[in-house]
Amino acid sequence: MSGHGSSSEKGVNTSLICQENYSCGGSEEAAFECDDCKSLQCVRCELELHSQERLKNHERVQIGPGHVPYCDNCKGGNGDSGKRHRSVVRCQNCKVNLCQDCQKRTHSGSSKKKHQLTPYPPPPKPAEVNSVQTSVKAAVQIADETISQRSKLLEKVSSFLLVDENEEMQIKDEASFMKSLSCYPEQLLKVVSIFGNTGEGKSHTLNHTFFMGREVFKTSPTQESCTVGVWAAFDPIHKVVIIDTEGLLGNSSKQGQRTRLLLKVLAISDLIIYRTHADRLHDDLFKFLGDASDAYLKHFTKELKAATARCGLDVPLSTLGPAVVIFHETVHTKLLGSEKSSESVDRLLLERFMKLSRYPEAFSSVQYWGTQTLTPPTDFRGLQSKLEQLLDNNATRSPRTPVVIFKALQALSERFNGEIVGELVGHGCFFPDEYFTCSSLCLSCGSGCKNSMNHLGEGVCHGAKHRCRYSAHHDNRIYTCKACYEGGKEVIVVPKTSASSDSPWLGLAKYAWSGYVIECPNCGVIYRSRQYWYGNQDPVDTVVRTEIQHVWPGSEGFLKDNSNAAQRLLDGVNLVAQSVSELSVKPAKAVTSWLTDQIAPAYWKPNSLVLVCHKCHIVFQDNDTKHHCRACGEGFCDGCSSKAAPVPERGWGLAPVRVCDVCYEQRASYAELLEAQLEEEEGGTLARKVGEAVTNTLGVMVTAIDIPLGLVKDAARPAYWVPDQDILSCHNCQREFTAKLSKHHCRACGQGVCDDCSPERRPVPSRGWDHPVRVCSGCNQKPGEL
Repeated sequence: MSGHGSSSEKGVNTSLICQENYSCGGSEEAAFECDDCKSLQCVRCELELHSQERLKNHERVQIGPGHVPYCDNCKGGNGDSGKRHRSVVRCQNCKVNLCQDCQKRTHSGSSKKKHQLTPYPPPPKPAEVNSVQTSVKAAVQIADETISQRSKLLEKVSSFLLVDENEEMQIKDEASFMKSLSCYPEQLLKVVSIFGNTGEGKSHTLNHTFFMGREVFKTSPTQESCTVGVWAAFDPIHKVVIIDTEGLLGNSSKQGQRTRLLLKVLAISDLIIYRTHADRLHDDLFKFLGDASDAYLKHFTKELKAATARCGLDVPLSTLGPAVVIFHETVHTKLLGSEKSSESVDRLLLERFMKLSRYPEAFSSVQYWGTQTLTPPTDFRGLQSKLEQLLDNNATRSPRTPVVIFKALQALSERFNGEIVGELVGHGCFFPDEYFTCSSLCLSCGSGCKNSMNHLGEGVCHGAKHRCRYSAHHDNRIYTCKACYEGGKEVIVVPKTSASSDSPWLGLAKYAWSGYVIECPNCGVIYRSRQYWYGNQDPVDTVVRTEIQHVWPGSEGFLKDNSNAAQRLLDGVNLVAQSVSELSVKPAKAVTSWLTDQIAPAYWKPNSLVLVCHKCHIVFQDNDTKHHCRACGEGFCDGCSSKAAPVPERGWGLAPVRVCDVCYEQRASYAELLEAQLEEEEGGTLARKVGEAVTNTLGVMVTAIDIPLGLVKDAARPAYWVPDQDILSCHNCQREFTAKLSKHHCRACGQGVCDDCSPERRPVPSRGWDHPVRVCSGCNQKPGEL
C-alpha cells in the first residue's frame, strides 16, 4: 500500500494518515501501525480489522510523537534477510515514504532531483518506546474486550422462517415478530436483505458480515438449496434486521411465486446486497435489477402508500426503493474498473444498465464493491465497511419500528398472493405483470384485468386496458339513457316487464299487451316495445345508447332483452290465479278493467269513468260487472244492456252484439249506412274483437293453470337462474330437496333455496324486479339496493 503521511514544512513531522482505507475511507489520522498488515491504521480501521478472529493476534504498535513509518518501496532485501527499513524521508511528489537505500535507488536520477523530500526525525528514545508499547497493549486489551462484548451479544441470535416458499407468512402478528427478533417495540431499525443465484454463498456472506462468522443462517455444502423461503434475524450490534432469501435459478416448481416473494422483500428493505461469485458480471444481474425496479415502481409504490393510510401508521412506508450494493467476488479475473482508473465504477455500471435495459430508477443508489480471493477465506472487511456507511445515511431511508416493518410486509403479502397459473417460461422478464395483476380474463374477448391482485376486496371492480367485443353467447351489451347522456350523465337502463310505478297486477297486464318497457330513474318510462300496433322503432335508434362491456368470471351477467319477462309473467299468472281462487276477485277485476280500456274502441267510455249505470244510475260495486253498449259506448249494468242487435255502423258486422235498451229500440233509424264510416271505424273495433276472444279464455285460466306452467317453466327461467336439474340441495341450509321440500329460486342470486331460507320479499331492480319478490336470506341481508 502507498503511505499517506504528510509534512507541511521541511523537518517538521505532521500527522500520518491511515493507509487501510477500510472504515474511514483513508481520511483519518493514523493511530496504530500493524507489522503483519504492513500498514498504518486509524482507530476505527484498527478496531474493525483486529476484532476478527483471524487477525486479533497481529503485532501492532500505537503511533506516538515523532513516529517514523516503514519504507513503502522496499520489502527489506539488500542482504539483510528481508528486514524492513524505517523511512528517512517522504517524497511529497510521489506520496511515498522511503528508506535511505530506496531514496538513492529511485530518486538519484535527474528526473526526480527536483522532488520535494521531507526528512523524518530520529527514532524515539527507549523510554518513549516503552510508553508507546504500554499504550498499544492497553488499546489491544480494549479491542479484545470489545470483541468479547460483541460475541456475547451474538450468542443468542438465531434466524427464523418469516415467509415460506408458498408466500405464506409464518409470523402472524407484530408481537410474534418482535419476540422472534428479540428487539423492543420502540427500537428504530433498518432492513438489509441479500439476493443472488443459488449456491453463491449468500448465507455465508451474511454470517461473516454481520455475525462475526457465527452460523446464524444455515449453510450447506450439498447441492440442495439450504435456504427455502425467507429467513430473518436481528443484528443487535448494528440494530438491523437481516433477511436471507432463496436463491434464483433454483430447482423449484413454483419459481414464479418465489420470484415474486423476492420483490416483496426488496420493498421492505433499506439496503440490498446482490451477491455474485462469477468471475465476470453477467447480464442476468443487470436485467434482474432493472426488472425489479420497473415492477417496484409499477406495482409496489402505490400499494405502500395505500398500506400507510389503511394501517394508520404514523411513520409512512417509504416508497423510494432501497440502496443496492453489488458484492462481486472473483478469483481469476480483475475487479470492475481496475483496468480503467480514469473511469469511475459508477460510470461502468451505468453503461451496463443502459446497454441491457435502463438504469433502475427505483433504487436510491446502486454501488459496487469487489474483492479478489486468491487464497481463501474471503475478505468481507471492505463490504462490511461499505454497508455501515450506507446504513449510517438516513437522508433517503430512515429507520423505523418493527411494527412498521411487519405491517409493510403483511400488506404486500395480503395484496400479492395466490398461485401463478403456468410458469412464464421464456417471458424475458424476471417480474412480468402477471405476477402482480389480477388473473381474471374477460369471457367475451379474453383481455386480462389490469388491476392489482385481490382488488375486489377493496370494492374496486375489474378493468381492462382494451375495449371488449360483443359476444352473442354472453350478450354483453348495456343500455344507457340517451337523454341523460346528452345531459352529462351516464345512467344504465334495463328492459323489464313493467314500470316501477305500476302495481304488480296492472304491470302484468300492460306487459301482456304493450310489451317490455325501458325506464330511466331520471326520465321515467322512455320506451315500450309494443306501444303502437305497427311501426314501433328499435330503442337503440331513439332513446338509448349501447356499449359493449367485459364479462368477468363470477359476474352476474347482463340483463338484456327482457330476460326475466317470461318468468315474471308466469309468477304474475300464478298470483292472479291464487287471488281469483283463494283471496278475492278485486285484482282480477282491476286487470280486466285496464285491459278493456287498452283494447276498447275510441268511442267507448273508459272503465275508470264508469261509476254508475248510464240508464238506471245504480252505483257499481267491486263485484259488479260493467258492460259497454257497442252502439253508443256508454257503461251499463247487466239489466240495462241485456239486448243484442247488429251494429255494422261501428264495425261489428252483421252478427248481434250487446247493446243497451235505448239503442236497441232505436235500431230502426240506422237502416242506411255509409261505406266511408264503416272503413273509418273498422280499425278501432278490430282490437276489441281480438281482445274479446282473449278475455273469454280467462274464465278457465284458474283451473287450467298447471298445464301451461308445467310446459313452459323451464324455458321461462331467466338465464342467471341455476337449472332445476343442477339443484340437489338448498344453497343455504344444504338440505336435500324432496317431494315434500320444494325448491325455489332467489330472484337476486338465482340459486335454489328452500322455503325456510327464502321467507323475505324485496324488490331486485338490478334483475328487473321492481316489486317485492322472493329472495334468499343471504341476499336479503346485503345492504343497499339489490
